[in-house]
Amino acid sequence: MKSQKKNEERHQGNRAATERMRAARERQRTARKRGRQLKVGGVVVALLVVGGGVGALVAQQTSKGGGADDAKPIAVGKRDAPATLTVYEDFRCPACAQFEEQFRGTIRSLEKQGKLRTEYHLVTIIDDNLGGRGSHRAANAAACARDAGRFRQFHDVLYRNQPPEQEDAFSSGKQLIALAGKVDGLDGPRFRECVDDGTHKDWVKKTGADFKKSGHQSTPTVLLDGESVYGKSEPLTPASLKKKVAAKS
Repeated sequence: MKSQKKNEERHQGNRAATERMRAARERQRTARKRGRQLKVGGVVVALLVVGGGVGALVAQQTSKGGGADDAKPIAVGKRDAPATLTVYEDFRCPACAQFEEQFRGTIRSLEKQGKLRTEYHLVTIIDDNLGGRGSHRAANAAACARDAGRFRQFHDVLYRNQPPEQEDAFSSGKQLIALAGKVDGLDGPRFRECVDDGTHKDWVKKTGADFKKSGHQSTPTVLLDGESVYGKSEPLTPASLKKKVAAKS
């Protein structure tokens, strides 16, 4: 009996040791896999099922391993573009709409040419100062559009249809969904659920908090490769923006 008991204990010990070795190998494989994922540069490929069809979405990230809920900016343009435009905007901000009206065509053209990558930090300064939820809800909806690969189009639609600053129209999910109807392929069950549920509300809070910590005081704040280029003593124009970007090539 004692011999049998010792054998059983030895077998149990061997099994425990085997399990520990297996767990260690699994941790090593997970660590190697995580390292490879980080090296990819944060490009996430997801398959979306929309209306019974399958589409491919490539969500561009702005840093290694970063996602929308990490308070990273939303990027438009090629990752290897020689110049990066950083834009801090609030969808309720009239000055932001003026900036977009003046520079939208130039920025989009430079992006298409592969000369410029634009990184948008969506902030909530108007909600914070005047009250309301329009800045928050519009930013969340824009992140939902990003999930669907339609951020740039929806971003531009929001500014083209911006309500007066004192009107908190963007706080209405119905209004945001109605505007999504102006973007081909955006409005649908997934987008509506994302808007209504506030899927990216934590990301919106983080981007707002990061803006307050950044030292920037107003929107829009526009930086070209880290240097402020808008609202200075020497006015920025579409032509001068092109010239500055060309100098980076």
